[in-house]
Amino acid sequence: MSNGIQAALNTARAIIDNVERVIIGKRDVIELAVIALMSKGHLLIEDAPGVGKTMLARSLAKSLDCSFKRIQFTPDMLPSDITGVSVYNQKTGDFEFRPGPIMAQIVLADEINRATPKVQSALLECMEEAQITVEGNTHKMPAPFHILATQNPIEYEGTFPLPETQLDRFLLRINIGYPSPSDEVNIMNQQQYSHPIDKLKSVASSADLEMLQSAVRDIYVDELVKQYIAAVVGATRNHPSIFLGASPRGSLSLYRTAQARALIQGRDHILPDDVKALAEPVLAHRLIPRLTDSSHDKTGRAIIAKLLETVPVPGLTAK
Repeated sequence: MSNGIQAALNTARAIIDNVERVIIGKRDVIELAVIALMSKGHLLIEDAPGVGKTMLARSLAKSLDCSFKRIQFTPDMLPSDITGVSVYNQKTGDFEFRPGPIMAQIVLADEINRATPKVQSALLECMEEAQITVEGNTHKMPAPFHILATQNPIEYEGTFPLPETQLDRFLLRINIGYPSPSDEVNIMNQQQYSHPIDKLKSVASSADLEMLQSAVRDIYVDELVKQYIAAVVGATRNHPSIFLGASPRGSLSLYRTAQARALIQGRDHILPDDVKALAEPVLAHRLIPRLTDSSHDKTGRAIIAKLLETVPVPGLTAK
């Protein structure tokens, strides 16, 4: 392993260890969240209320010495509340751009599905092209730029489902889940007098994060593994229960996140196991199932699990 990859590994593990001081017993979930940042992607955290979705996003932001903004989405928001507006300056006689909260390196989009589709669409350009256009003028987002969004899939009153085009722009969708009984007791003990996030310090700078993202691209990917990724994604397009499968963006996302996972595991090359471990969080939210009597969430996850059993792994034969 080269010195650059070793330094990146140390930085990634420092971030994961730091966040684990707040999010108890969920190291695998934290690793997925850090993988999203290492892969230059946006993260969607979806789960029931009270399991720590917002706290995970805040802990990631505090672990990185980056500019941070939080947007609490509500049904009465306007696109300009996010992107910013141009204001007339009487002294200079010119219009000046007043940037909105989206102009930050780490943005927490809390309860993103409570905003109307018009407001949600304001995020499309910045998520894909790292820029926003306000009144005909284009403004570049700061680098690095990441959106950490949360949503509650249980409560539908007063919410607006994210359109497929926006879901496709999230690199990963993860679930936190409930803690084990022992972890829940540790959480109570830890928060008896104060919340651990109040004492959380940054362990990496924006330059460290960019170094991480550069190191990920140096992870070796064998041609057979690339073909395996293409086969897994291609299988979603031909499955009888899927109306619309994953696009090439899904293949690229699986490719890049597998590189990041290999680095976190201390390897300089990808294994098929990396692809299999990330297929569900990378691809499930990008699928449009044909079945209308099942939830989008469960159907996508179940289909991916079945596909992984049938698509041949390099060097092995399918069941």
